[in-house]
Amino acid sequence: MPRVRVTRRLTFSAAHRLHRPDWNEVRNREVFGDCSNPNWHGHNYELDVTVEGEVDPETGYVFDLKELKELVERFVIRDLDHKNLNLEVEWMEGVNPSTENLVVAVWERLAPVLPRKVGLKRLVLRETSSNSVEYEGT
Repeated sequence: MPRVRVTRRLTFSAAHRLHRPDWNEVRNREVFGDCSNPNWHGHNYELDVTVEGEVDPETGYVFDLKELKELVERFVIRDLDHKNLNLEVEWMEGVNPSTENLVVAVWERLAPVLPRKVGLKRLVLRETSSNSVEYEGT
């Protein structure tokens, strides 16, 4: 059977502050700019989740995109949406919540909960319409 990739896009809004507590405020501002605002700032993120697998001859699906959406919402979006990534997301505790670090943490949450018939192939996380990161696992 052919292997095909399918992608589902989900959205969430979250606040964060890029900051290293071992640096002073001047150094944090030099490196992280406005993203180090002590009063936080937020984004409307877009997350593309791509899985790969064989096309099921009965359904024509690799994986039901509704089911993929439900899994991502359950294990990722519910924890992130309208939250402060620095303070309210247990699985981001102690991690500077850059988009790069966030996409890796999302991968670590999703990969183990997907059914064996599909594999997580790629995540794209858009922080703004101009900025995005991609991750394809280690």
